[in-house]
Amino acid sequence: MSGSGAVRSTAVRARVAARLLAVLGCVVTAKAQLTGVLDDCLCDIESIDDFNTFKIFPKIQKLQERDYFRYYKVNLKRPCPFWADDGHCSIKDCHVEPCPESKIPVGIKAGSSNKYSKAANNSKELEDCEQANKLGAVNSTLSNQSKEAFIDWARYDDSQDHFCELDDERSPDAQYVDLLLNPERYTGYKGPSAWRVWNSIYEENCFKPRSVYRPLNPLAPSRGLCLEKRVFYKLISGLHASINLHLCANYLLEETWGKPCWGPNVKEFTRRFDPVETKGEGPRRLKNLYFLYLIELRALSKVAPYFERSVVDLYTGNGHEDAESKALLLDIFRDTKSFHMHFDEKSMFAGDKKGAKSLKEEFRLHFKNISRIMDCVGCDKCRLWGKLQTQGLGTALKILFSEKEIQSLPENSPSKGFQLTRQEIVALVNAFGRLSTSIKELQNFKVLLQQTR
Repeated sequence: MSGSGAVRSTAVRARVAARLLAVLGCVVTAKAQLTGVLDDCLCDIESIDDFNTFKIFPKIQKLQERDYFRYYKVNLKRPCPFWADDGHCSIKDCHVEPCPESKIPVGIKAGSSNKYSKAANNSKELEDCEQANKLGAVNSTLSNQSKEAFIDWARYDDSQDHFCELDDERSPDAQYVDLLLNPERYTGYKGPSAWRVWNSIYEENCFKPRSVYRPLNPLAPSRGLCLEKRVFYKLISGLHASINLHLCANYLLEETWGKPCWGPNVKEFTRRFDPVETKGEGPRRLKNLYFLYLIELRALSKVAPYFERSVVDLYTGNGHEDAESKALLLDIFRDTKSFHMHFDEKSMFAGDKKGAKSLKEEFRLHFKNISRIMDCVGCDKCRLWGKLQTQGLGTALKILFSEKEIQSLPENSPSKGFQLTRQEIVALVNAFGRLSTSIKELQNFKVLLQQTR
């Protein structure tokens, strides 16, 4: 390249960096293009940044490393229910390495999918042959009343309405995955197959503003939509933005002698979020990410009483680690309660009872359909993290719409009114952990962009 060409190239990069810094400066300092207060709630972005950086992020990272939360059982072989299978991605980085049975903590492997306490894992009616063999040394004596409660609990879990299509953990195709050994990152999966998934989500299964005419330009102002539909739309687009951020922050930069080097890719970040490159959509995408963070943060603060009960152990079979895991989770819950600018979910579905009930059911079915679309993702690693984060958001919505049931939970016994499966708990924590990481990565990209000016 000639000297003048190099100078022009450097100047172009500097201009792009300056534009993105302006956007990120708005996000971080709550000025200019992105205002401080988010739409549909009374919270400013700067407060979220500080809260996440100094309180949430360090703790949620530690919690995700705990055995209870790092092993996730998932079926990556479920066929796409909407169109003929495009075939799975052959790129090596799309592969998911399942966890050998011998590595799974005995309390997780032997327990029923919706039981998280020692008592529940020892119920005679709910244990299978493997559980009997693995946990033979553990006292499995329960009163008839307790056994009956656990049977009712299982029946309730099987019949209740979920916001997500849950995998059948008893399926022979369901496998445990160690999330720490299969991190979410850019795999090279793109093109028509990936486009088709997001197109289906935005065009067919979302409350789409009339002004939006392109499936991958999904974040235009949601004029003409009621609060509930605006919220739904922002959640989906916020999830999309968060996933894109993860891919930009953990990108395959080079591979030397078979050893890959992963790290932040400023060019890819620019392509996905620069206001000029995205025709003004980049700032909205980042704003919706913050809105999604607030929704899941609110859910964590609301579900705290469920986990504060003595009946909940986060059982893996390792008593010392289980106690530490629960203590760390409760510490995070205390932090979520201390946040003073939560989203007010009571403003949703607050109209006439008949109309509100109908809208809530439409809301639930839309989201459940989106969770099913995740079985159409051709890259196994993308499918894994798409399913987990969608299920985590679905669990958050389930919590927000179950406040009365959570408030009336009995202290020392299961409740028929509200339950969470272990699968939902793991998804909820890891999905919020991904959002917390996204907010943190935004700060990292701001520093990188400053260095390129």
